[in-house]
Amino acid sequence: MSTQTTPTPAGRTTTVTTDDARPLGPDTLSDFVSRHVGPRPEEIEHMLEVLGHDSLEALVDAAVPPAIRSADPLSIQAAPSEQAVIAELRELASRNRVLTSMIGLGYYGTQTPPVVKRNILENPAWYTAYTPYQPEISQGRLEALLNFQTMVSDLTGLPVAGASLLDEGTAAAEAVALMRRNSKVAQDAVLLVDEHLLPQTLGVLTTRATPLGIEVVPADLEQVTDATALRAAAGDRDVFGVVVQYPGADGQVRDWRAVAEAAHEVGALVTVAADLLALTLMTPPGEWGADVAVGTTQRFGVPMGFGGPHAGYLSIRSGLERSLPGRLVGVSRDADGDPAYRLALQTREQHIRREKATSNITTAQVLLAVMAGMYAVWHGPEGLRRIALETHAKARALAGALTAGGLTLKVDRYFDTLTVAVPGRADEVLAAALKQGINLWRVDEDTILLSTDEMTTLADLQAVAGAFGVEGPSAVDAVPAPDWDALVRTEEQVYLTHPVFNTYRSETAMLRYIRSLADKDFALDRGMIPLGSCTMKLNATTEMEPITWPEFGALHPFAPADQAEGTHELVRQLSAWLCEITGYDEVSLQPNAGSQGEFAGLLAIRKYHEAQGDHQRTVCLIPSSAHGTNAASASWPA
Repeated sequence: MSTQTTPTPAGRTTTVTTDDARPLGPDTLSDFVSRHVGPRPEEIEHMLEVLGHDSLEALVDAAVPPAIRSADPLSIQAAPSEQAVIAELRELASRNRVLTSMIGLGYYGTQTPPVVKRNILENPAWYTAYTPYQPEISQGRLEALLNFQTMVSDLTGLPVAGASLLDEGTAAAEAVALMRRNSKVAQDAVLLVDEHLLPQTLGVLTTRATPLGIEVVPADLEQVTDATALRAAAGDRDVFGVVVQYPGADGQVRDWRAVAEAAHEVGALVTVAADLLALTLMTPPGEWGADVAVGTTQRFGVPMGFGGPHAGYLSIRSGLERSLPGRLVGVSRDADGDPAYRLALQTREQHIRREKATSNITTAQVLLAVMAGMYAVWHGPEGLRRIALETHAKARALAGALTAGGLTLKVDRYFDTLTVAVPGRADEVLAAALKQGINLWRVDEDTILLSTDEMTTLADLQAVAGAFGVEGPSAVDAVPAPDWDALVRTEEQVYLTHPVFNTYRSETAMLRYIRSLADKDFALDRGMIPLGSCTMKLNATTEMEPITWPEFGALHPFAPADQAEGTHELVRQLSAWLCEITGYDEVSLQPNAGSQGEFAGLLAIRKYHEAQGDHQRTVCLIPSSAHGTNAASASWPA
């Protein structure tokens, strides 16, 4: 082990280390180490003296039991400099091909407001901040999260919204657990989900429901009009919860009032996975009986990023507050009687009654939730409605061109997504669009799905129409309001009325507001945070820089594999390094939080025991000193 934390002084070397040097010698460290591993040699010597050891090796000998200490060096080559890392990342980025995505399915092109990108996403005052456990040094972030909660609550029409979750699929899984806990229906009741749920959400639901003993029953719920039909859709079984998509994955805007009434009649709860941008135009779920609303805020200024990360949301009706997973920011008063923000609710019973924990979600996607909330602050209610109407108008213009050319749509009430019948021609249309630099989605050999967004241009619409073999629209006519009858949001169903969403329209006013919030916080840009955590506070600027590159940020997760070769190689490299570090054979990068990694690991262990025929092995031992999420994660697969 080397105690060196600074580059080898130039006068003591016989050669110059340039950016193309590979591999570096064991005693040659780039200046990255000295820039990011704080202690200098004299500081290390002082700390060792206080601890009573004469070297770092002696300290490690005293602290790490020999039985678990590795004597072999890692076979991972260090980069010679940060500039070399950026060059390598540029090369990987160049291997990605960023085409215009019209795939949709929960991921859309969006314009990150430059004032938000520059002053939040790229600002260490926001991306190095620690979890806001201490409200006295977190007032800025807490206010920004309250903006997020207000935005979600207003758009969904439900009175309480959390401070964000990990993504839409995880939020839906948390909603299912919440419904199961609060429904009085028999424990063998099933979960009924509409067949038009987003595929990734259905996948997460199924995975999370299995260890809980919950049976997931997909069905066409559009024809359900009463409790009898609801039970029939579930295979003549009791139902404790229903999950529907609004609009559906196929694009159809469906009226779920009858389903909600039927569910409530039999004691079931209803969760709606809703598109927030569409909700600026659609009747909010809370108005027609939804108990829970979930979704993603990705299209509120957060790049697709090949699938994430993005801030999920979850809002609830009154009476379900104590079951809300994650965090809830509330308004209180400080010692002087002035308004102050704090974490008002955390369902972290694992702090005290660990076996009673209801969720292993202990944090929020704060940076991304702040971005989404600021997108709403920047655009305001009128701006969001304009973006939604323009997105819808583009879909209508393309729909008109397709039907005028003799094609048939499988949807008649839609927001941004069209499902088009092309008997036997799906591959042909997909290939033709690809030649024009546009990705569409192949549902099957007879069906194509496509979506518009705020980034879609008239040229895109014309190219897509050409791919279908019809003449494209010559213009996009403005649409004053959608023709969805009773599902159109009325003028009485107002949203974003708080002054924060109606004040900051100039860039200078917006950046001053953002700066005023940052000035109320304490992050690494102001001083040391002596707390251990799996947060972002240790990420170097060099590591943050590539996330804003379009070659990484503008990739749709369902884009063809040959368009994401650079990202796939990045995943392969990281997986190999983690295998080398941990000693395991395989690594999954799918979990997007430590709590989800714990849960995935427990599921893998359970599957192993089941494969060995040991179905009775259901006890999980957890040390009393374990992290707070451990008990909650273990309770899920029990």
